[in-house]
Amino acid sequence: MKKILTTIALLLFFIHSFSQDNRITVAKDGTGNYKTVQEAINSVQDFRKVPTVIFIKNGIYKEKLNLSPTKTSIKLVGESVTHTILTYDDYAQKKNVFGEEKGTSGSCSFYIYGDNFSAENITFQNSSGPVGQAVALMVAGDKASFINCRMLGYQDTLYTFGASNRQYYKNCFIEGTVDFIFGSATAVFEDCTIFCKKGGGYITASSSPDSLQYGYVFIACKVTGDAPDESFYLGRPWRPYAKAVYINCELPKLIKREGWNNWRKESNEKTAYYAEYKSKGPGSDFSGRANWSHQLAEVSIYNLNTIFKGWNPKKD
Repeated sequence: MKKILTTIALLLFFIHSFSQDNRITVAKDGTGNYKTVQEAINSVQDFRKVPTVIFIKNGIYKEKLNLSPTKTSIKLVGESVTHTILTYDDYAQKKNVFGEEKGTSGSCSFYIYGDNFSAENITFQNSSGPVGQAVALMVAGDKASFINCRMLGYQDTLYTFGASNRQYYKNCFIEGTVDFIFGSATAVFEDCTIFCKKGGGYITASSSPDSLQYGYVFIACKVTGDAPDESFYLGRPWRPYAKAVYINCELPKLIKREGWNNWRKESNEKTAYYAEYKSKGPGSDFSGRANWSHQLAEVSIYNLNTIFKGWNPKKD
């Protein structure tokens, strides 16, 4: 019996040591390991072989953040999604120290380049307001997942960067006006709330290349917002082979009857792929949809394993 108790004690010790060694705490009041998120990210050994959890206590962290390609398998966990806020206020036309405009990419509040990144209960924000392109979050690593997070901004809120990258968003809240989900990555949005802000615009601006089959896939999402009736398109093609599919999504009156826009280029209608399957709500009437979009009869190919080519973010 004594031997068994000793074995259990040693096991508990190693479990405790493992959890402590793989968890960093950020707290503005000094009660954690670091006071800023960037310090915590920088402290992680490059290409660490085991996942690292960075727990962020409630607070507004105004930092322009960069998670480099060498920082892999990092997981950010917020204390509360509404009170753990990572924010900055750059925008495209803002000047840098050389007097040059920062541009869309330069406006980003948080750059994520490392692979196998994940986040839970975090708000990612660009707080510059309605001043044109102002990115809250640029995700440029492969196998990135976001659970119960918020992406807040206006134009170009979420930049899904990189045609070879796979991204998964579950139970997230994403808001904006013009092209507020944009980029070339393959991204699945499941059970998310897509909030269209006053002013009208476009939910998506995919730039996926012709080599990608899927682009954006929205599954059981709810589109809502405070924009006027028929003021938003489901998407427009930033590049000719843009792709977006809405599956079992709830669409409100603010969605335009035609649903999709060709970005003032008729040739895009022959190359972009836009489709819906069993849309619901007052914005789901497809009788007035753009005649170059599609209403799907079945969606068996739209499963995570197929879309992500074997990566299952629910098992990571």
